[in-house]
Amino acid sequence: MKNILSIFLLFFVFATNAQTINFTGCPNLFASSSYTFNLTGSSAGRNIYTTTPITGDQSCPGLGVCEFQISWNAANSRWEFIADDGNGDFSGYNLIYYNTSASTPNPPSLSLGVWTENVPTTTGQCAGNLTSGNSTLTGSVQNVLARNDYMYDNSIQIYPNPVATVLKINSPNRIEKAMIYNLQGQLISEVNQSNELDFSTFQAGMYLVKIISEKGIKIQNIIKQ
Repeated sequence: MKNILSIFLLFFVFATNAQTINFTGCPNLFASSSYTFNLTGSSAGRNIYTTTPITGDQSCPGLGVCEFQISWNAANSRWEFIADDGNGDFSGYNLIYYNTSASTPNPPSLSLGVWTENVPTTTGQCAGNLTSGNSTLTGSVQNVLARNDYMYDNSIQIYPNPVATVLKINSPNRIEKAMIYNLQGQLISEVNQSNELDFSTFQAGMYLVKIISEKGIKIQNIIKQ
């Protein structure tokens, strides 16, 4: 029952807002800097999200037409944020950002991997890589890796569960990072090279803890009393 509950909660995090992605950023190139991407297909086990409908009338001062897609480029092993060249079929496009995180099935959020600005296309007008300071990327994006995206470190022990104040992390391997997510997939706390997580200020309920060691990752559901 515990394993079933764990899988269900992970699915819940990934499935929240599972059909659309909302993006705001790079106002110097995009006339209207807020766009909604809809699920339009899949390829290589990864979903494709596109601004729809493709009408050709969303003008952008720096690119010509604002018709965007977020999809996996198998040849380059990376997620790409691309702009259509104006034909509406993405047979020709401009690469705006890319992210080498191999998340599946949805593209990574701002906290998973790095969305790197493709300066040869943007000429540096997008304020650098996507961050929470210059953009938003929400909805059907992954904040934590799916189970087939990481090496699982079974040596990590997390206790007590339920937790009242401090969650302890015990592992023979060096802990590189520890993160707490709510059930909407939002990162609410993060510490580096620590064997403790502070839950004292959180409301009672269920949370998702992700521990990254030098040998792999462990994800576990934690109840805050």
